[in-house]
Amino acid sequence: MSIRHLLATTVVGEFAPAAHTSLAAGGIGGSGRAGATVIALLGLASVIVGGLALSRSRRGPGEGRVQALVAVAAGLVSLVLSVWHLALTTEGLGSGQGRAGAVAGVAFGLIGAVLGGLALARSRRTA
Repeated sequence: MSIRHLLATTVVGEFAPAAHTSLAAGGIGGSGRAGATVIALLGLASVIVGGLALSRSRRGPGEGRVQALVAVAAGLVSLVLSVWHLALTTEGLGSGQGRAGAVAGVAFGLIGAVLGGLALARSRRTA
């Protein structure tokens, strides 16, 4: 038996099932961290846009309406994807599956959606 054959058997035997398991239990985005980080950043963007829309809505009726809609949409998408990611992962915090990022995505998404909703309600008011 050659050393190449021995190494190929060891590599395929050890890493192939582990890669399959991590993709099956990793949540959104393969290993989990990347997907959860992107979701959390989307939620953070919804908080920023929602805050800007809320500050614009104070200027007068109709101001910041598009920003408010974007904040609500991004916040809800972040919220739904974060909950979905948490449902797909099996391990706890610190396991490398991105659960902490998904929890941050839930918080940011909820805050962004609420800020966008407040800005939307404020922009509908007439003077």
